[in-house]
Amino acid sequence: MNPSNWRTYLVTQASLSGDRTTPEIVRAAVDGGIDAVQLREKETSARSRYELGRELRELTAAAGVDLIVNDRIDIAQAIDADGVHVGQSDLPVEVARDLLGPDAIVGCSASTVAEARKAEADGADYLGVGAVYGTSSKDVDDEKDSVGPKRIAAVADAVSIPIVGIGGITADNADPVVDAGAAGVAVISEITAASDPKAATESLVAAAETTKSVATREHSQ
Repeated sequence: MNPSNWRTYLVTQASLSGDRTTPEIVRAAVDGGIDAVQLREKETSARSRYELGRELRELTAAAGVDLIVNDRIDIAQAIDADGVHVGQSDLPVEVARDLLGPDAIVGCSASTVAEARKAEADGADYLGVGAVYGTSSKDVDDEKDSVGPKRIAAVADAVSIPIVGIGGITADNADPVVDAGAAGVAVISEITAASDPKAATESLVAAAETTKSVATREHSQ
């Protein structure tokens, strides 16, 4: 799937899933209509992430859902993931592209227009922009540390590749993010910590798709 078509994107984090496993959360999200899944799990060993990645690859491939690996290009290669997502302190976008090849999806985190423009110039296929709102799952819990929908709009205006907003996003506050120009929204706790991850995914999908449809109609008028 082209990242331009992503509306909803799950980033895994086992520490928020309670007594459920990450594959259980991902399966529920897939059943709820998620478009892409990022294997994050930074607190686990490379071997554990690899084993988990193999299981998630089977789940997502069967459903036609894109699987992205956070940071670890070697694991992405080993499990035949669709691509990798790198941050500002990870290996550069151009290195990821050289290692994974032209057909892989390479995403990059950006919080400023300058970072976004550089990532696009270096060959990124999409950007993860945030944290949009305050969030505890990525050590951003102060409103002053969040970029807000206005930054989403500024980045969307500055680049031609799709962007995905991330950070504190819920079904209730996804609308301004998509309205600002994001192709879709990425979440961690909204799905992973939900009592019913499938229902939470369905609500997020409905919010993102409805907003995108309205924005598309208004743009075409």
